[in-house]
Amino acid sequence: MSIDINWNSIGANKQEAITDPRDIYSSLNGRQFPRLRPEQNEVLECWYQRREETDLVIKQNTGSGKTLTGLLIAQSGLNEKIGPSIYLVPDKFLACQVVSEARLASIPVTQEERNQDFLASKAILVTNFYKLLNGRSVLARKALGTVIIDDAHAALANSDNLFSVSIPRECKAFTQLLKLFENQLKQQSAKAYSEICEGEFSSPIRVPTRAVIQHADEILDIMQPFAKDDQLPSIFFTWPYVADHLKLSVITVSTQSIEIKTPCPDINRIFSFAQAKRKIYLTATLEDEGELVTELNANPETVKKVIVPKRASDLGDRLIIAPLAIDTRMDASAIHKLARAFANGDRDLDGKKESETINVVVLVPSDKKAKEWQGQADYILHVQDMGPVIQEMKTRNDIGVVVLVNKYDGVDLPDEACRLLIIDGVPIARTPSEQREESALTRSPSLKAKIVQKIEQGMGRGTRTVTDYCAVLLLGSTEALTIKDEQQLQFYSPATKAQIQLSSQLAEQMKGGGLEAITQLLSIFLQRDNRWVSRSLANTATVEYNSDARISDLEIARRRAFNAAIINDFPSAVSILEKALNDVKDDAERGWYKEELSGYLEFVDHNQARSCLEEAKRCNPEVMMPDQKPMYHRLSAPKLQGQQVIDNLQSLKEPKLSELDVEDLFTNIAWGIEETANKAEESVKILGNLLGFDASRPEKEQGDGGPDVLWAMSTEQYAVIELKTEITRDDKTISKSEAEQLTHSAEAWFPEKYPGCSAIPVFLHPYTTLDPRAHVPAGTRVITQADLQHLEEDVMNFIRTLISKYLLPNSRNIDIDIVGQELSTNHLTADRIIKYHSQVAGKVTTNPAAKR
Repeated sequence: MSIDINWNSIGANKQEAITDPRDIYSSLNGRQFPRLRPEQNEVLECWYQRREETDLVIKQNTGSGKTLTGLLIAQSGLNEKIGPSIYLVPDKFLACQVVSEARLASIPVTQEERNQDFLASKAILVTNFYKLLNGRSVLARKALGTVIIDDAHAALANSDNLFSVSIPRECKAFTQLLKLFENQLKQQSAKAYSEICEGEFSSPIRVPTRAVIQHADEILDIMQPFAKDDQLPSIFFTWPYVADHLKLSVITVSTQSIEIKTPCPDINRIFSFAQAKRKIYLTATLEDEGELVTELNANPETVKKVIVPKRASDLGDRLIIAPLAIDTRMDASAIHKLARAFANGDRDLDGKKESETINVVVLVPSDKKAKEWQGQADYILHVQDMGPVIQEMKTRNDIGVVVLVNKYDGVDLPDEACRLLIIDGVPIARTPSEQREESALTRSPSLKAKIVQKIEQGMGRGTRTVTDYCAVLLLGSTEALTIKDEQQLQFYSPATKAQIQLSSQLAEQMKGGGLEAITQLLSIFLQRDNRWVSRSLANTATVEYNSDARISDLEIARRRAFNAAIINDFPSAVSILEKALNDVKDDAERGWYKEELSGYLEFVDHNQARSCLEEAKRCNPEVMMPDQKPMYHRLSAPKLQGQQVIDNLQSLKEPKLSELDVEDLFTNIAWGIEETANKAEESVKILGNLLGFDASRPEKEQGDGGPDVLWAMSTEQYAVIELKTEITRDDKTISKSEAEQLTHSAEAWFPEKYPGCSAIPVFLHPYTTLDPRAHVPAGTRVITQADLQHLEEDVMNFIRTLISKYLLPNSRNIDIDIVGQELSTNHLTADRIIKYHSQVAGKVTTNPAAKR
């Protein structure tokens, strides 16, 4: 006998929909796990109590289930009927991961913005940031209830690109704008303008605010035809964001593109995001929540109170070591071979398999860095092609060495998918404005914090649950400094910092042990030696999250000033930002943001704007050139070189950090990588100071056709240095235009500034042979990549000797004669350093070692 049951009537008397996300999970039929993790319960309980607040930050360690946390919050909004829910991720690869997790939990999702279930608030839309945050988005005007932003740090990193127009060199508008601002750009730097026109690599130049204001209508006329061309996505999708605020825009010109962006993104242009009832930012590593205020106009009062679990001990086990912190002589190629051996199960590095194979993942910032791994890697992958291999790694431990290019976030590599993670380099600035900012704030706390955050994001790829474990090697000097420099260490999250400190205690006992020490440390960890595991668990057991957000008054003021400016209340914009800048202690940061203040002042009083920019220039030489260029201050002839070296070294911190600091200078002089000239020039300048010479960057500081770097080597002799380290062209010669630049610096600029003195013309250039049309000053020397490597060896030997003999920088009893002797032994004296570490221009490159 069959009985018809009216299922629609079953449960019909239930009065209210389930809105508590913990209860929602319990009600899901077919969910993968029977219950939520304790940390998920703690976070969701706190969020539910505060759910009426608009901007909330949820911080959970990588692998602690924050994706499911976000999905349940989005579902809660649907059940409460406050409107559609959208879950935003950085890219399509991550969107697929979120969809997979939703299906495992039986949460309804879709990736189609026109899906009827999404439009009817019956399914969560999972998509990438770009689908919502672009000027042509079909979602831009839709009323939303809940917006989840996963990997909030990635959203912030992308916000500049999503709210700025990038005009590629191939676009006709590039040439038109270059011509429009010709006079102003030449005023900033005639040399850089010439390089950009010729298509040569150059430091980016910013167009002065006054010129942008005066030519706003002409910019509109130039851009209108291209703004409608959907074949130019970097213009088509973002032009609506800047078109209405052109006079406020920052225009930065580089060899590859012209960028137009406002000081902060006008997030109100995206109605659906700005007016969403609930915005939740999920993150594992964001240590500067103030960026959410500045970039996304989040409410600082609600962002300040971060939602976190009671304990931060939900992190997988990690050994985190930097080979260079153990032995500064460690060669990167040795770690490459170690990675290959461990992947093969060879932990004794004897060519024999004595352990199980493991998957090794290497994170690199660029294709050039990836090439260094070609001899050892099984795969070199990018975001568009990594999917199949990543999936296979999750089921097999014998995939080998996998190199991921510029993918430091959003890839899940749980358990056997990755047992050894190597971070080899930090992503470099790409956009013109990012390049300027990176150069201007090179040694500032804010830039160091961003570097740490990017590294920590990368570290998080290898552990996805509390029971997971993964060894992490930080390969370069920049990465090593973040765990050795106490200031930078503070930027890591509490749990990661605790793991670094425990790992450092173990590594300290292996100091100077070379590759054998690294191998032993990794083996102890991967074998799950109980002595390590028990100490590691105890180390993180009581660690707590930072529940108070780090938001500076300056970050809040920058957003408030911009919000005032877009409604033409410029006096308020000036007052707000000016007040906040009074409390900024770091000169570089104060100068950089005074440049922003000068932009608002142009709408109030041009003379005040000019004075403000002049003061900014005094604080930070990297900012724009004011109308009246500052007076040139001649470099002082150094006192006795050895004494100057002593003074400089004693200002450094602890000995091991001194070595890493110097190593990092050479790391920043990159060869064949675009957009690195600024960092290279600054490093050559600092190197000169370190070696006892007064040094400056005349072209950056004056914009008057001077050299990239000038070293005062004695009262009569100076090194006039031009850098061409970015070159990648097939023509292996010094070009005519490059020769003309050095000739102008050495034979026109230098005699005017230093009459009666002699110049040593110097190139940092990959080639020594001259183009037949090129003519360089007599005595021109070329420091090639090989020469620079030998200079690095000599400088490092010099530093190590002084540290070992005098325990620098702590010792005050240093024999200046011995310092002079060591300078001479390592060919670093003023009369030898250039000649010994360079070659004669115009000759075929020889083996520099032959001169030794």
